[in-house]
Amino acid sequence: MTSVSQTRSSIPRVVVLLVPGLRACDLPLMPSLTRLISRGGDAFDFHPSLPALTCPVQAAISTGTLGSVHGIVANGVYDRGLQKLEMWTAPDTAIQSPRLWDHIKSARPEVRTAAWFLLESKGATADLVCMPAPVHNPDGSETPWCHSRPTPLYGPLREKLGDFPLHKFWGPLAGIESSQWIARSFIEASRTDPPHLSMVYLPHLDYASQRQGPDSQAALSACAELDGVIHLLTDEFDAMTDGMTTYLVIGEYQIVPVSHTIHPNRILRDAGLLHVTQGPDGELLDMPGSEAWALADHQVSHIFLRDPTDLRCHKKVVALFQGREGVAAVLEGSAIDRAGLRHARAGDVLVVSSSESWQSYFYWFDDALAPKFARTVDIHRKPGYDPLELFFDRAAGGIPLNPALVRGSHGAVSLDAPKPGLFLSSKPIAFQSAHSTSDGKQRIIRDIDVAGIISNLYEIPSPNNC
Repeated sequence: MTSVSQTRSSIPRVVVLLVPGLRACDLPLMPSLTRLISRGGDAFDFHPSLPALTCPVQAAISTGTLGSVHGIVANGVYDRGLQKLEMWTAPDTAIQSPRLWDHIKSARPEVRTAAWFLLESKGATADLVCMPAPVHNPDGSETPWCHSRPTPLYGPLREKLGDFPLHKFWGPLAGIESSQWIARSFIEASRTDPPHLSMVYLPHLDYASQRQGPDSQAALSACAELDGVIHLLTDEFDAMTDGMTTYLVIGEYQIVPVSHTIHPNRILRDAGLLHVTQGPDGELLDMPGSEAWALADHQVSHIFLRDPTDLRCHKKVVALFQGREGVAAVLEGSAIDRAGLRHARAGDVLVVSSSESWQSYFYWFDDALAPKFARTVDIHRKPGYDPLELFFDRAAGGIPLNPALVRGSHGAVSLDAPKPGLFLSSKPIAFQSAHSTSDGKQRIIRDIDVAGIISNLYEIPSPNNC
């Protein structure tokens, strides 16, 4: 009779490393990663869905569905009924498709899983979960903490490694220390009973590429720094699992150089469609009172109309952005359907940047009237993404308000001139799709393909892809 331990020891082990910003041209700077793939694996172009942003791409990877199904169409979730925007705070339940770990567990309950620092994994049902969850104190300060599953798990990790360095995960001081802590904590959490399927987010390449550009010396140095973290993680995990693990390394998207900024909310305000309220903290965006406002998110904006049936307002918004410098496409109607983004959380009009341009959430015209949170690292209150939080203005004592500082961005997806990410496998993978070369070999993997690839490794049916 086969014991439970014998059965579990025969289960394949797969570690998925999510590395935003990883490009094929970075591999010569990453010898440990290159050696990992030289075991007999392969490299593929990785094509993220629109928008090519962290939360939507991770949702697509972990469900095998597009935004029209999983519902994560930006790094924020806007509830039209409540007229409330939540940036970066959505729990696992915000994702409306089964996650990969649940899909695999339903077929093979003995598989042990880990979701390590994936965004929108608070409350996830993987066996091992960890993600930042600082405690917000009444005085406005924060106490470092992480949400974990099992709940007591963060305690021993904290004792062993110290608190997760949240100030190194985002903000002007963001650096390698956060990815180091993530890798080390994953190893510590895995020591007693290593998971069979692990998804681990290593964000380090995002920082310098956005600050100084993807081809800057700082960005190239970041590749070498992250390579050391990958070496640590894979060596330690191999030592625990007899070196039989399959590693999949996914560069979720490619960061591209930018030299131009679009301010969709200023454009809408100038046209009389967006309104603000005045207060002691400066000008605040009046979402309920605006005919239209934009959730600006890297290179894509979702524009929400107060009345989606107002054709006059709709046409006016489209006309404001069509043909404008820095705009590659304005999506409406069936174009939103074709992009796989028809969902209640999506904007009524989507503005997609050209490659060299990114989109700011700014809605004020006079920096003296900017809200107080504009000069702070406040990812939850800002109505959009703010890459300027990676900088510090010593003269002003806070975050600068100069969009020209930003040198790299992502999010736009161009079918005519794609900037693919990278998918690496340490072992051969069996996969069939329409995206193949003349010799029949698969060369392109989409984000919605990944769940099927991993399911195949566990010999279970793939989730339904869109």
